[in-house]
Amino acid sequence: MIFPIGDQNVEGGSKPFVTYSLLLANILLFYYHFTLPPDAFESFFFQYGAVPADILEGKNLFSLFSSIFLHGGIAHLLGNMLFLWVFADNIEAVAGHWRFLFYYLAGGLAAGLFHVIFNPGSTIPAIGASGAISAVLGTYFIFFPRSQIRVLIIFFFRSVYVPALVFLGIWIAMQLYSGVGTLNSAAGSGGVAWWAHIGGFFFGVMYGLIYKRKLVYRWMSDHTV
Repeated sequence: MIFPIGDQNVEGGSKPFVTYSLLLANILLFYYHFTLPPDAFESFFFQYGAVPADILEGKNLFSLFSSIFLHGGIAHLLGNMLFLWVFADNIEAVAGHWRFLFYYLAGGLAAGLFHVIFNPGSTIPAIGASGAISAVLGTYFIFFPRSQIRVLIIFFFRSVYVPALVFLGIWIAMQLYSGVGTLNSAAGSGGVAWWAHIGGFFFGVMYGLIYKRKLVYRWMSDHTV
């Protein structure tokens, strides 16, 4: 298994306050949720998680946003927060704080809708920040393709540097392989919202293609000595 543990930060960027705030919000909500009594614990998921069948009936539409901040376990939380920590700060640096917050939430919404479209009859609540974070990855793929991602290889317990274009290209290929595999599988997605990842990533790619010249090139011009 491999995990990203760092990247090349853009120089001269302000503190990523929105990224820090998102990290804190996810951690605090996770703590709150897991302190609930057992009966309230499960109902919390169904109230604030995005249930595709309910969404298509126009019920609990707010859950498309609230679900972005919920996680089903400590591994789920830590995995998502690691990706957010590594990749989000560069996007926030060039996009600006408020633009980044709006973009992050819009990416989560797009990811949630993709999940609903590909799982229309599901009554299982979809939760997790991975859809919104996938949007961050998609934009990073466009904005910083040559950035070096530090990757930890667990088996060898050593780290190597890989271009973002390669690391994220492999990542989205794996999501597509798994997502397409669920279309003809009676077992479904196996508990992973692959199409939320795919939808979020391609939302991020489109955002990156539209705004790269306006944001990244302007940033480079403003910070060139």
